[in-house]
Amino acid sequence: MDRVMKLASERAVVIFTLSSCCMCHTMTRLFYDLGVNALVHELDQDPRGKEIESALLKLLGRGPPVPVVFIGGKLIGGTNKIMSLHLGGELIPMLKNAGALWL
Repeated sequence: MDRVMKLASERAVVIFTLSSCCMCHTMTRLFYDLGVNALVHELDQDPRGKEIESALLKLLGRGPPVPVVFIGGKLIGGTNKIMSLHLGGELIPMLKNAGALWL
């Protein structure tokens, strides 16, 4: 859990993904299109990826462990949560508050 929180605080936006996950690619692309320089941490490329994946699942409590987005070091959630925030007009202000956007 400590490793997840350390990684999550390395940049304003951190996305935990798997390279073979299409929804992970969608989340990464959304933030890229918004102009966010997110840190993308691909768990299948990390020797401790399974351990991190387990910790993420414990943090989330349910659902797939990836993609998972942290903004400003805070766990925001997975695809459904990010899309809800974006469609509701709440994602951009959240990104600005975290220093990820300068619009």
